[in-house]
Amino acid sequence: MKISTKGRYGLRILIDLAAHDPEKPRLIRDIAQSQQISEKYISCLMIPLRRARLIRSIRGMNGGFHLAKDPKEITLLEILEAMEGSISIVDCVLCPEKCKRSRHCPARGIWQNLNDSIRDLMRNVTLSDILHTYCGQDAKEGIFDYCI
Repeated sequence: MKISTKGRYGLRILIDLAAHDPEKPRLIRDIAQSQQISEKYISCLMIPLRRARLIRSIRGMNGGFHLAKDPKEITLLEILEAMEGSISIVDCVLCPEKCKRSRHCPARGIWQNLNDSIRDLMRNVTLSDILHTYCGQDAKEGIFDYCI
């Protein structure tokens, strides 16, 4: 399992939104500037984030984007699955029919347990946790230094 740029940037967008005043919607231009991601790519990434109901858009002169829920209610699992699809370390964990040996495979249980542990860990990390852990003092200036 490898998290793509789409997943990593989706998380960065949500961290950016969470780090700013929730009463003032953020423009794509502002997110792009603070996160050093192209506006065009951010526009594409907003679609799955909106479909997953993680963000809302507001139209008009004072429009932009903001979080659809409190950062304490948004989990890392939700974010990554919105951007990447279902998290699975091997195909047979979520789709046993992809392997004709899955019913009798001695390794499948190990993969299932590992996958469940990863998903549980991601489910227990909220956007609020990430923001507090990784954004420190520089968050006020829109500068983020974090790794996942």
